[in-house]
Amino acid sequence: MLQPYLHPNTIECGLDEAGRGCLAGPVFAAAVILPPDFNNELLNDSKQLSEAKRYQLRPIIEWQALAWGVGMVMPDEIDKINILNASYLAMHRAIEQLQVKPQHLLVDGNRFKTTLDIPFTCIVKGDGKMQSIAAASILAKTYRDDYMNRLATQYPQYGWLDNKGYPTVAHRNAIAQYGITPHHRLTFGGVKEYIKK
Repeated sequence: MLQPYLHPNTIECGLDEAGRGCLAGPVFAAAVILPPDFNNELLNDSKQLSEAKRYQLRPIIEWQALAWGVGMVMPDEIDKINILNASYLAMHRAIEQLQVKPQHLLVDGNRFKTTLDIPFTCIVKGDGKMQSIAAASILAKTYRDDYMNRLATQYPQYGWLDNKGYPTVAHRNAIAQYGITPHHRLTFGGVKEYIKK
């Protein structure tokens, strides 16, 4: 069972990202504030759900959330500031979209860096523990998948419809065969070796 909140009577915002380990495409993050009485038995860590269930839950989350936002950081930005800082930046961009100001942030993972004047708690594997983080994981994952599916139509040889930019064998082989695209992360191993000197 996912916990509905960490602190009662507090406007809590769940934060999670998607696409940190990818070789191509942006990193996405979502911020979600759920009502304290939110309940949906399907809700879980996005990685534990089928694609169909994630897309089934997305409109429910968006409709029932008190506020939600999605942020992204492009590959050229990732290369400039590194993927960890890019993940934080994507989360901040998601928070900026919120129509309700959170009083506490619940961040998936073991660390977070912010200039915001909002207290936060890092929760390892939080997407499998807290409802709001699970909801954020679903939004981040589905919006990123939509983005990569659109790119896949322009670059079908990389298999992004299936791998979404992650370093699968097929994706690595395609980079070796066809080279890199403007959407690849140039500082990542598996990509930087193929930059023309």
